[in-house]
Formats: sequence, structure tokens, C-alpha cells
Amino acid sequence: ALSNFSNKGPTRLRLSVCNMLRFLRPLQTASAVQLLKPSQGILRRLTSIPPLVEQQTSRRRGRSAAGSRSDLKKCDRIVVKLGSAVVTRSQDEYGIALGRLASIVEQISELYHRGKQVLLVTSGAVALGKVRLGTSPALNGKSELQRNGGTRRQFTDPRAAAATGQAGLMALYEQMFAQFGLSCAQVLISGDDLVERTKKSLHDTLDELLQMRVVPILNGNDATAKTVMDADLQGVMSTPDNDSLASDVARLVDADLLLLLSDVDGIHNEPPQNKGSYVFDTFRLNGGNKIIFGGTSRVGRGGMEAKVQAALRAVKDGVAVVIANGSAHQVILNIVDGQRVGTFCTDVFDDREQIEAQANRVREAYRTMQMLRSDERAAAVDRLADLLDKKRSEIFAANRKDLEQARNNEQLTGPLVERLKLTDDKLNGLISGLRQIAEATDQTVGRVLRHTLLTDGLELEQHTAPIGVLLVIFESRPDVLPQVAALAISSANGLLLKGGREAENTNILLHQLVQEALQSCGVSDAVGLVNSREEVQQLLQLKEHIDLIIPRGSAKFVSQIQESSHCIPVLGHSEGVCHVYVDQDASEEMTLKIVQDAKCGYPSACNAMETLLFHSALIDTAIFRNTMRMLAVNGVKVNYGPQLANLLDTSEPQASSMSIEYGSMECTVEVMPDTTEAIHHINKYGSAHSDTIVTENRETADLFMQQVDSACIFHNASTRFSDGYRFGLGAEVGISTNRIHARGPVGVEGLLTTRWLVRGSGQTVQEFGDGCGQKKFMHKQLM
Repeated sequence: ALSNFSNKGPTRLRLSVCNMLRFLRPLQTASAVQLLKPSQGILRRLTSIPPLVEQQTSRRRGRSAAGSRSDLKKCDRIVVKLGSAVVTRSQDEYGIALGRLASIVEQISELYHRGKQVLLVTSGAVALGKVRLGTSPALNGKSELQRNGGTRRQFTDPRAAAATGQAGLMALYEQMFAQFGLSCAQVLISGDDLVERTKKSLHDTLDELLQMRVVPILNGNDATAKTVMDADLQGVMSTPDNDSLASDVARLVDADLLLLLSDVDGIHNEPPQNKGSYVFDTFRLNGGNKIIFGGTSRVGRGGMEAKVQAALRAVKDGVAVVIANGSAHQVILNIVDGQRVGTFCTDVFDDREQIEAQANRVREAYRTMQMLRSDERAAAVDRLADLLDKKRSEIFAANRKDLEQARNNEQLTGPLVERLKLTDDKLNGLISGLRQIAEATDQTVGRVLRHTLLTDGLELEQHTAPIGVLLVIFESRPDVLPQVAALAISSANGLLLKGGREAENTNILLHQLVQEALQSCGVSDAVGLVNSREEVQQLLQLKEHIDLIIPRGSAKFVSQIQESSHCIPVLGHSEGVCHVYVDQDASEEMTLKIVQDAKCGYPSACNAMETLLFHSALIDTAIFRNTMRMLAVNGVKVNYGPQLANLLDTSEPQASSMSIEYGSMECTVEVMPDTTEAIHHINKYGSAHSDTIVTENRETADLFMQQVDSACIFHNASTRFSDGYRFGLGAEVGISTNRIHARGPVGVEGLLTTRWLVRGSGQTVQEFGDGCGQKKFMHKQLM
């Protein structure tokens, strides 16, 4: 019989098997089991829907809720609650939002076809009932009419609306689910159904429906509610609200996941209309999240407080909860797939403080840091340098652990592993850089840039000042942590650091050393370390706590941070596509030295050469031949540019693009007809990072340095000099290719802003003007 349906598609086959199972389930005979065996193979061949007779019949109790969003992919039994604001139209709050509802039904059907079980707790009956009653001529005569300011308003008993709307709402759901080969069943719940003595019956009914692949659609029985509430869309349910009902149902059926969908994007720290309000990405119910609740829902009886309380009860019973906006595109599927949508609620214990609390502590420590004298901040930096020298063996031990894990990780490329490695040379350079920073600390904060006498007794000063709280996110390189920490301490900024997980052991140890160095100043919280990726996403929303984000990594990584940042400025850079241009007047010896250093010294650095340009007059000379030979001897793979490949008529590999950052022993080589074309090429294909010209012609060099639009431009020097330490800045938080604030290696100066101080003796603006007897501005520069 099943074979006869094999040519009629998976939907017909699925419905037929469902109908057969309803009759065969009670039999439990060997013949029934034998009869069903062939259907399993047919089902597996014809459709991806899991076998219907292999449903789990018992649920594991006493478990903990999912601890992370990635765990949501494993959730098999899901309760979806649709609030009134999701089901009804936003423009009139009465009609049903058919398009939105159809999308939700399609998503639920998709989950069923993945083998999951879904229960739907829905609002909308009262809204649909009011529409039906308001448009029915037979019932209009029984409505109470009232004139109020010339308008005609119609009132309807919500219980009557609920009774009228329930049938229509179910008919709508039946039609929609039928399009996807699914049946649904209406289950109206009153308060008595959830008490201890009767809830087993409800549990058994719902469990049986789920086993038969029927979608249970639940709602409170508003039509028979004992208490009449205000005559609006809130209805008269005997349970407090649908959030509470959904939570009770999720706990009753031992669900894995509860989705509370309404018209809010998630749990806000305070009402969304308030300035500074933001959505929690993760809300841990074991404390640490401060919330100010607002009113109820736009059209329902719930509200943020009701949702949080419902989530609290569900999570305590091991049900994961996500609160999200039901109008968002593919919201249900995206949540179940582990994407960052809405607020994920969990009670999984996390010994790290909540990220907002950590950001607040950094902010408070930053304010204390501003009161420290420059010699106190310098002493803290010197202390950090001492600790790095003293704890070498411990640092290298932690780094070896990270390196071992990285080499076993196939997703980490060679350049990333190379950046992860700490050596004695790196550590010595780091310590030396910190000494430079400490020595220059007295010239950072509070330096007077301008001193102007506005008029007698009224003076203006412009001082350097810290930016505030910085968030520095970096990949692979653990030596970045003490560098950036030292710069932040010197400039009196607060700092939150996020290093890559591949360097977690080294970063944790280095951060401990930073905190130890700050203890003597009483500001150990001024530098915080964030470990998990989820917390970084939450940090990017904290515009009230973070003043500047500095990402260090690939162009893709920086771009992702810029796109995810919520109104917080980002100081970043693009790729390090650095060029060396060898002019026709270049020295061969100098060319070989510079090209070898720029490409082979540290190929994974962002200031390493990626493209080598030759003047066309050099192609048949020893400079070109010897430079190409030197690259080959050093193991550098060369990709020819199109013009050079055409000129040499070679079969050697060609570059797929002229804007590649290889980050390895590989580069592009191209030929240019003259210096002007070389400049044009660099400005078009480069990343405005670091570029150099090799030439003995000063006039040509001046032209190159004037017209190349990069942050760092060199003449007869390697691009590898583009570095904060080598520039005498002590260290850098990164190399910026931005056009404003800071450009090139960003040291202490790039972490400072200015503020204006005015000292007067009772002056007012009204005293100044062109009239007789009025005061005049002098604007005399005192420095």
C-alpha cells in the first residue's frame, strides 16, 4: 500500500503513514510492526523527514537549560508563543497579520520536517472575533453604541469575541499547516487544567498529539473566563498572560526550548524608548543583569516583566528560553540554528562577571586613573615590564600550550600560528617598548597644547585628555595585550581586551600580570579581559560604556566588527597590501636588501611587502634577475601580474588579483611603465597602509611620497619600519588606515583627545560686543 504512494510525493506519503499509524499504534502486534518495516526504507529514500515510528516516548527530566546558543540546534521539543502584537496587524491592531502568520507556520513546518516537535501557544482569537462581530449585520444591533466627541465607538464583550474568533483562528491555522502536509489540533486551557491533580491529562494529550506529528495549538479559554477585563484586545484569560501560559506548557511537556515572540527585539535593560536602552544578547537568570521594567504590551496583557518572569520559571525547570521579535525575518529558524537573534536566557553558572558589570568596573577604574599622577602611571608600566622579564618561563609555558592546540586545529593557517608564537626576541622588544612608554608618560595626559588670553582675567587652555574606555579586539598575537595595556595606562584610559581563543592561555596569564602591576595604584580593574565570543557581541552594543573600538586582525575581521558595532566609533585598518616600487634609478644592492627584509623577515606581519613593482626599464637588467633569484632562494612563491606575464610570455602562475594580502612567503610581481603609473597602481590596488620606493633620484622620490595616499610612505627603507616601537612610540594599538583622528601606527597620541579649560573672574558673554563701553576679545596667544 505504501509503495503505491511512492510516485505521489512525500506529502501524500507522509499523510498516509500518519493515518495508518493512528490505527496501528493501539495494536502493538508483531504483524503491525512487520507491516511498517518497509515504510521506513521508502520514507528514507523519498524524503528527508525522519521516520515517524521512531519518536522519543520519554523525556529526560532534571536537566539544565542550554548553556549557549550553539546548544539550541540540539533542541527537539519546542514551544513557540505568539503574542498579540505578532498575530495582529500593527496598523489597526484588530485584523490578523496573514503574511506574518503564514511565514511563522512555514517555519514551524520546516522544524517538523527536520524531525522536531513544536507546540504553538497563540493569541489572536479576541482580535479576529472583534473583526467578525464588528462586520456582522446580525450582531450590530446588540452592540452598545456610544457617541464621544462626534465619533461612534463599538464595544464587544471580549468573551463573545474570543468564542467567535477561536473557530476562525483554528480554521486559518488548519488551512496554512495543510499546505505543508501537517495537521493541527486546538487545545483550550483553563486554570484548572494546570493544577497538580489534572495536569497529567493535559500532558498525556499533548504528548500523544506530538507523537502523531500533529501540531498542538494552545490558548487560554477566554470564552468561559470568570473575570471580565477591560474591553480591548487583552482578552479575559484566566491565566495571567500567554507568556505565563507558554512557560507552564513548556515545563509541563518537558520542552527543550521556549520561544517568546512579541514586538520587542529582546530583553532591554530599560524601556526601549529610553535613552541608553539596549538589548541583552545573553541574559543570565542567576543575577548580574539590572533591568528597569516599563508597561505592558501594545495589544496584550504581557510585558517585559511578564516575559522575564515566565523565562525565569522555565529556565529553572531546564527549558532554554529566547525572547525575540516575531516580525523578524525567519526568526524561529534563525534562533534554532543558533544565530544571534533576540535575548538568550540561561541559568548556566558563569564565574566571569556579567559583561555590563565588567564594563562598569572598567569605567569606574578609568575615572580613578585620571586622578593618578603621571609618575604613578609610569611606575605601573615599569612594574609590568619587570613582571614580563621575571615571569618568562611561565609565559612561554602558557604559550607552548596554545601553540600545541593551534597546530592541532586545521582551521588555523600558518601565518596565524606564527603570530601566536612568543620568543625571547619578541619579549625583549616588548619589554624595551614598555620602558619607552613609561619614560614618556609625563608628556601624555594634561599637556597644554594651546594657551590663549581671551581678555583681561579670562584665559583659555587646551589640554590633552584620555578618550575614555577602549575596547581592543585582536587575533592571535598575545604580545598585543601588554603593549596595549601599557599604552592605556600611560594615557589614563580604561581598557577592555578581547584576544583570540587560540591564545587564551597566554592572554589569561599576561592579563594577570597587568592586574598585578596595577594593584599598587588601586586600579587593577582598569584593564579587563573578555574571553567568549558571545560577550564581545554584547560589548559592541554598550555605547554608554565604551568610547572607542580598536580591532586588530584581517580586513574581514575588522569589517565584521565595524558592521556589528552599535554606534561606537571603530578605529581600524583594511588589508596590509604593501608595495615596494623599484625605480629605474634604484641601487641593486639596496633593492635586494629592502625586498628581502620587506617580504622574508616576517611575512605574516601587516607591514610586509605583498606586491613588488619594477620600472619597465629594469626587466632586462641584473637588478630584476637577481631580485627574482633572491626571492626564489628564500622560498617565496611569485605570482606574475598581467603586464609582466604578457611581456615575458611566461607560463608561470599569474596573480588572481592585484589586491592580495598573502601573509605568507608569496607575493605578486608586476611591471610599471613609469613612476606615475606606479603611483596610480598603488593608490588603486593598495590598502593605504605602507608603501616604499627604492631610487637614487630625489625628485622621483619626492613625487612618490607626495602622491601615494598611504598612512606610511618610505624612501629607500623597508615597509617593515611601519611599527609603533620602531617609530619611537614604545608600542602601538594598531596601524590605522582611517582618515580621521589617528593614521599609521597608533601610540599614546592616538589614544588621546583634548578638552578646553577656561579660567575667568566673573565675565559674562553679554559684556562683550561692539557697543560703547563693552569689552573686547584680545585672543592673545600665550604659548
